[in-house]
Order: sequence, then C-alpha cells, then structure tokens
Amino acid sequence: MRTSHPGENTSLIVLISCVATIGGFLFGFDSGVINGTQDGLHAAFRSGEWMHGFEIASMLIGCAIGAFFAGRLADRWGRRSVLLIAAVLFLLSALGSGAATDSVMFIAARVLGGFAVGAASVMSPAYIAEVAPARYRGRLATVQQMAIISGLFAAFLSNYLLARAAGASTEALWMGMPAWRWMFWMMAVPSALFLVLLLAIPESPRYLVVKRRHDEALAVLTRLFGASQAQHTLGEIEGSLAAESHRPRLSDLRDKVTRKLRPIVWVAIGLATFQQLVGINVVFYYGAVLWQAVGFSENDALLINVLSGGLSIGACLVTIVLIDRIGRKPLLWIGSLGMAVSLALVTFAFASGSLVDGQLQLPGRMGTLALVAANVYVVFFNMSWGPVMWVMLGEMFPNQIRGSGLAVAGAAQWTSNFAITMTFPVLLAGIGLAGTYALYMVAAIVSVFFVLRYVHETKGRALEQMEG
Repeated sequence: MRTSHPGENTSLIVLISCVATIGGFLFGFDSGVINGTQDGLHAAFRSGEWMHGFEIASMLIGCAIGAFFAGRLADRWGRRSVLLIAAVLFLLSALGSGAATDSVMFIAARVLGGFAVGAASVMSPAYIAEVAPARYRGRLATVQQMAIISGLFAAFLSNYLLARAAGASTEALWMGMPAWRWMFWMMAVPSALFLVLLLAIPESPRYLVVKRRHDEALAVLTRLFGASQAQHTLGEIEGSLAAESHRPRLSDLRDKVTRKLRPIVWVAIGLATFQQLVGINVVFYYGAVLWQAVGFSENDALLINVLSGGLSIGACLVTIVLIDRIGRKPLLWIGSLGMAVSLALVTFAFASGSLVDGQLQLPGRMGTLALVAANVYVVFFNMSWGPVMWVMLGEMFPNQIRGSGLAVAGAAQWTSNFAITMTFPVLLAGIGLAGTYALYMVAAIVSVFFVLRYVHETKGRALEQMEG
C-alpha cells in the first residue's frame, strides 16, 4: 500500500485496522467452534432435535440484538468503546460455554457471545472505513473477512486437533474434561488479546467530530494523515455533517419528504439478507454433520472443514488484490453466478443419492463432486459476498446515518442467519439435502439480479461523498 501522500502514517493505519479485525477473528472462531462440538452437546444435554437446533442457533439471537444496538451505542459511546465491550463478552462467553452444565446455561453463554459477535461484525468494518483512506479502504476492510475466515479456520483446526488428541470430541482430554469443552475454552486466549490491544488504538475521528470533540478528532487525524491533510479531512467531515443540526438517531433513516425508509437502507438490508439466504453458514455451522451425513467419519468431516477454511483464506486474498481495482459490484455479481453454478452441482450430486439405514449414500463419484462443488461454492462466497457485503455496509452510508444504518442492516443479516440455521435441520429431515441446497441455489440466482439492479459502486469514494 504505497502512498504518495506526505505525512500519512500508513503503518499506523494498517496496524490499528488489524487490531480492529481481531474482532472479526473472534466472530469467525465463535461461529465455527460449534461445528465440532455437536456430538458433545448431544451427550451432555440430551436435547431433542428442535432444542439442539436452538442450542446451535441461540448465538444468532444475540448476534441480531448485538448488531442492532452496537450501531446505536457506537453513536453514543464510540466505536472503540463498543469493541471493548465486545471483547469482554467474547471472553465471558468462551469460559461460560465450555463450563455449561445444562442446556439453559449453555444457551445463555452463547447468546452473550452472540452480542459480541453482532457488535464486532458491524463495528470492526465501520471503524476501519472511518480511519482508512478511500484508495485502499476496500483492501483494509477486506482483511476483516480474512480475519473472520482465519477465525473459522482456527476453530476448525483446533476442533480437529483436540478431538484427535482425545480420540473423539466426547472423550476426556485435560483435567478430565471432554475435548468439546476445551474447544470453547480455546477462544479465551484471542479474546483476552483483543481486549488488551484495543486499549492502544484511538477512537474514530468521525465519531469525535459528531460528538463535537474537534480537538481530539484533529489530533487523531494528524497522527494518521499528517497535519495538512488532517485539517482538510476535518473540514470535509464537518461539512458532511453541517446539514444536520442534531446528533444521529434512528429516525434519520427515513426520508424527510416521504417519511419512508431511504432507498439506501433497503439496499443495505438486501445485501445483508442475501448474504445469508445463499446458505453459507450451513457449511460453517453444520459442516461436520453435513459430511457425516454423506458417509465421512467424524475425523474426516472435521478435516474437510479445515480444508474449506484454508480455501476461504485464499479466496479472501484474491479479494484483497481485486476490490480496489475492479470495485465492489463486479465481485458481488461474479460471486453470485459462481455460487449459483456450484450449488446446482451440489444439488445434482445430493439428488443422485439414496438412503441406506437412514444415511445418504452417493453413487460413484458423486461424493467427490459434492465435496469439490461445495468447496468451489465456499471459494466464490469468500471472494465476493463474504467480504464485500461487510465492506459496503461499512462505507455506503453517509456519516449522519452510518451508525443507525449499520444497526438495521446488521440486525437483518443476523436475523437471516438465525432463520437459515434454525431451518436447516428441519429442511434436512423434510426435503433432504438436495431440496435444501436447491433453495440456496435459487437465492444465489436472484442475488445476481439484485446486485445488477440496485447496488451502486462505492470504490474510490470518500465517506463524505456517500449519498443517502
């Protein structure tokens, strides 16, 4: 990220952005750790199908609430302050989930972690967008998705190694505790690191201007961009807020004339919802169950998760290279097309199977086709909708409504995530894997037309140029 702007402290901008992305790492770890613990949860709590589904999806309730209130609280307390609260909640959730003695205690701990995940999911990209220059803002914000995938990968790898060391996720490991509990406790280490490092980064200068703390904002901008550019940027931020005589509030999302939600809010809700309707978190949350359902052992299924995580990191690297060159919109519709085709192949492979003793058996090379196509689908998602949706949410709103817009869009994203996660076991029992993946394929096809018709490019535009 070479720069010709004298005085700009690129190293500091990158460093504080990386600290913010640890929230993304924890988002990914907390989302992925559940993947390898389901046999242990069954053995410990003996829940029925619906209750087990709720144990898996309970975190997502907290995510929706956390995402909604994070945007509002960030307008009141600051971006960094909300991330600090999230770090504490991540730590408490890691300890509580592993120590849970019954389903209720486990769900409570997971909901607490959900608050943290929801807050980090909207605040980390928003913070990065508010401190990074427009010319490489997309690349830095994409690192957030890479951190999410790295967190998933770390959770998958940790789960695999712990289960292998114990013999199975339900077997005792250290201190007589089963391996599945240690899978949750592993998250305490990065949670504590996130909490400590957040104390060393500055508050968002745009938040400081909104709060009329101009001297503090100028000091932060000077550290980031140098004295002359800091004055210019401060003037732009103040100018973008001059038309608004009040502090940000949720009602700002409505058009002053029509009193309806602004079109940009509906576009953000659409982006957030389609990201989940394509079914990606079925792979992340139920990957081990999915591959065991088509004949793989628990160890092999966990190893496939590690492979998917590694491919996802590679896909994010592609996005980092392309997002500030070709833009956000092309990546979205290319990703949608790729996901539609790969999901069609997965559906075809699963449709060719037959049930043997309650387990889906795939003939010939259909198991290989399903495995390859599913991983191609993961690659297309993680080079497009995975990172780009969060990048766009962090930068598409005008300064006045960014916190409120993120609140609504983030809540829509996690509500959709909850719906997809809760319905998967029911759909699996009702219409099977082929029917379920066919629904996700249809959503991917529809998302192509949504992007082409409604999404506008944000590449290279300063946040003060965004229109609502």
